Amino acid sequence: MSVGVLAAPQTNEPIQPIEAYVVTDQAKVELGKQLFFDPRLSKSGFISCNSCHNLSMGGSDNLPTSIGHNWQEGPINSPTVLNSSLNLAQFWDGRAADLQEQAGGPIENPMEMGFTHNLAVGVLASIPQYVQSFKDVYNVDKITINEVTDAIAEFEETLVTPNAPFDQWLKGDEDALTADAKAGYKLFKEIGCTACHNGPAVGGNSFQKMGLFEEYVTNNPAEGVAGLTGNDLDRFKFKVPTLRNVELTYPYFHDGAYWNLDDAVDVMARLQLGRKLEKDQISQITAFMKSLTGDQPSFVIPMLPPSTPETPRPEPFAKVSN
Repeated sequence: MSVGVLAAPQTNEPIQPIEAYVVTDQAKVELGKQLFFDPRLSKSGFISCNSCHNLSMGGSDNLPTSIGHNWQEGPINSPTVLNSSLNLAQFWDGRAADLQEQAGGPIENPMEMGFTHNLAVGVLASIPQYVQSFKDVYNVDKITINEVTDAIAEFEETLVTPNAPFDQWLKGDEDALTADAKAGYKLFKEIGCTACHNGPAVGGNSFQKMGLFEEYVTNNPAEGVAGLTGNDLDRFKFKVPTLRNVELTYPYFHDGAYWNLDDAVDVMARLQLGRKLEKDQISQITAFMKSLTGDQPSFVIPMLPPSTPETPRPEPFAKVSN
């Protein structure tokens, strides 16, 4: 942590610091961690939650769209799991109200983990160590998908990234930010970015239409909230992504079309604000955004309970024909 010149904390900013998570149920968190890393929740036995939300890669997979069951390419960019507990809803279109509901989605999605809830629970129920863990944590003799997703969500709640240089600056450390980062933050506010990117997560707390001043051109089929409501007014309305750790979570936007953060800033300024920024202005805003990278989750990949002869065998990936 920086030990520079201390000043009064910045208390009237549109962005607030992220605080470290305090674990209150360590056993449930550890169970959720095992499940998060366990590929046996997928039909193939190869795909885990961490496959698309890699904790060593900013909580994403650094692909335009994720690769799922039978090598299918997903329809949308995988959002980071880091600080996802701060979102008002989950998924780009907000179709899951919370992390627990979100955790159940990929398991039964045929393009992602390709399984069913019943079969995934059946796998866990065939593994004695999991049966005992669920009994110890939830006091149940029979595992259900409710306990599985609750445990995963409990682990994901811990995946916050405090102590970013920007947070240190907010708390009064004047030397925590470079001159370019300070100038970038000032500009970030002046041109209106904080209308959408605000709060502790610097986003994640509203849905906005992409392409207010210019149309966003993409071949990606995702329609945003319109895919749920059927209302054309909701087309291209997506949850505003968090900018926390954004330098790690490339490529950017729902279609993963832009790999360079400078390019993403330029596109957003033009499409959402009607502003054509100079190159040095873009560099300053990018410097500010990089100051939002906080402490990454510290973890050891857990030892997974061993399968037994009774554990259902995974389906192999389909052979790719020439």
